[in-house]
Amino acid sequence: MSIRPVLAVIGLLPTILSGCSVTGNVPFFPTRYPLTDASFAASLGPPVDAPREFNKTTTGDYVVEPGDSLIITPVDLDSRVRLSTDQPVLPDGTVDLSKYGRWRVAGKTLDTIESEITKLITDQEMDEWQKEMNEKGLTKKEIPPPKIGAIDVRLGNRQSKAYYVLGEVTTPGRFTLAGYETVLDAIIAAGGLTDRSSFREIVLVRPKGDGPGEVLRVDYLGITQLGLLNTNYQIKPGDRVIVPTRNFWDGIFGFDRIGR
Repeated sequence: MSIRPVLAVIGLLPTILSGCSVTGNVPFFPTRYPLTDASFAASLGPPVDAPREFNKTTTGDYVVEPGDSLIITPVDLDSRVRLSTDQPVLPDGTVDLSKYGRWRVAGKTLDTIESEITKLITDQEMDEWQKEMNEKGLTKKEIPPPKIGAIDVRLGNRQSKAYYVLGEVTTPGRFTLAGYETVLDAIIAAGGLTDRSSFREIVLVRPKGDGPGEVLRVDYLGITQLGLLNTNYQIKPGDRVIVPTRNFWDGIFGFDRIGR
């Protein structure tokens, strides 16, 4: 038997074990989702004082955006106002109020929208009533003012507030923020970690305007096995949970499975 194939394998062992390139820039053990040096360095700080499990906070008044839908109905069931109750917020930021026209709601709170739409509909109905009186030469006693009342605006479907789970999870993607989710909730929503995930390099990236965001280390083993909640942060709209691929040595010896 020729010894040349054996010698060839032995010659490749340092390359294989180090995960270096065999041909060009293609590594023998590719890292599908690496954590960049900058992100890793930023994640080495201590836990920050931010909302987290058992210390959650509300996000303030909900601001409507395209992707949401509103339920718009007259408070008084005897009102002459007739609307399609389910109103999707269109990409241009408006809702279609039938004969009352389109009204811009994006970037506004529900209270503001409710007040504006009530005034819009009331003004138009009163204008029509006044016009009808003038045309027919009648008085208020002969044509009573229209019964309008307040307009109720509630949030129906909410899709505009989302977070992202990326990397070594079963189903990475965009997820609608329902309320009080934490990092652990986000990972579970994405189907959990895969066999290739690095337990010790998971980070939460929180964007801040157009500049670099905040990178927070997530102690996954501490959260799940020790009940340490200081890194189980509450998710905010736009957050990214990044689960990198474990490196070759962690895959062989499981260093990342014993915490840090």
